[in-house]
Amino acid sequence: MHKIESKNINFYYGETQALHDVSLSMKENTVTALIGPSGCGKSTYLRLLNRMNDLIDNTKLTGTILIEGEDIYAKNTNVDDLRKNVGMVFQKPNPFPKSIYENVAYGLKVNGITDKKIIEERVITSIEQVALWGEVKDKLKKSAFELSGGQQQRLCIARALAIQPSILLMDEPTSALDPISTSKIEELIYELKNKYTIVIVTHNMQQAGRVSDTTAFFYMGELIEYDKTKTIFTKPSQKQTEDYITGRFG
Repeated sequence: MHKIESKNINFYYGETQALHDVSLSMKENTVTALIGPSGCGKSTYLRLLNRMNDLIDNTKLTGTILIEGEDIYAKNTNVDDLRKNVGMVFQKPNPFPKSIYENVAYGLKVNGITDKKIIEERVITSIEQVALWGEVKDKLKKSAFELSGGQQQRLCIARALAIQPSILLMDEPTSALDPISTSKIEELIYELKNKYTIVIVTHNMQQAGRVSDTTAFFYMGELIEYDKTKTIFTKPSQKQTEDYITGRFG
């Protein structure tokens, strides 16, 4: 069974159609990269997977999105539960104006976990998972804003992992970071797929090539091609894909 399955997705911002008949399935414990020029629909598609677009007025969706076989847009869907299961990491690191510890503990408390021992265990485990523990273990009470950009982004990933999702969405998670921080996050993505199903929007072709198992190429709101990453980068079946990857357009 596919972890995430979307069938015939059409999505509109007001009168403007942002996605045209997109069907895409992703297996468990894989990394899928969404690539394509700016404004081609990849972030819109990503945000449909945890219903972030619900927060925007005057939008319309047709088609079906299933996660673990359940229709996430069904009337009886609990959106809070969905977002617990489908974590999100944004383009710019966005730590809360709290301590490093409280940043990671925040989601647990919001979700009703009050047992201090459980919170502490989850905070430590999540910070270890993102390879940040060695750098912050002696300053957990300090403000998260004292961390570098790359450390802040890893902290935001730890915050997303603390509530134990099974899917992690990443919207250009390294575009604001330097090359060293970027490579740390890429290593992290590679390790995390053992436990999570990851969908990443990236403008960086090399990054898509390095971290993903499958790649979806979007253009003008349409899914042009979806295949194993190696195939997309070496033998794409569509000329548009080849032109984009070789830098002839976009």
